[in-house]
Amino acid sequence: MPNIKIFSGSSHPDLSQKIADRLGLELGKVVTKKFSNQETCVEIGESVRGEDVYIVQSGCGEINDNLMELLIMINACKIASASRVTAVIPCFPYARQDKKDKSRAPISAKLVANMLSVSGADHIITMDLHASQIQVSNTTVHANRLVSHTPIVPKYRSGN
Repeated sequence: MPNIKIFSGSSHPDLSQKIADRLGLELGKVVTKKFSNQETCVEIGESVRGEDVYIVQSGCGEINDNLMELLIMINACKIASASRVTAVIPCFPYARQDKKDKSRAPISAKLVANMLSVSGADHIITMDLHASQIQVSNTTVHANRLVSHTPIVPKYRSGN
């Protein structure tokens, strides 16, 4: 598959490696580090000019750090002239804050979608959003929400 690069954020490198292996691709080179004041620094270690870039980063664990790392990685790829940047986010950050439940309450899931768009993401792929009303697609970025289904196993078998 020419013109595709996959990069892994630090949230789940094993998942990123499995995706790359499945596609028969190598993970792109990226270095992330923290400055003494805990700012995140990201360096993309190879050319992405004219490439379709996929960045795999989950919104679980250290949510704010992982989100900021993802935003910086997206922006770094856009600045380096990537043709298209897709954020693959298995667990969408702030998905539970998807509607106003009180006056003066933010809709944080929409804010995250807007930040992804502003950072340069052209496309978002996510899974199992907290609720179907999360409108990631109301931003200028295209979004796909994949849904997983648990196999249904019959509770009772005939003759038991």
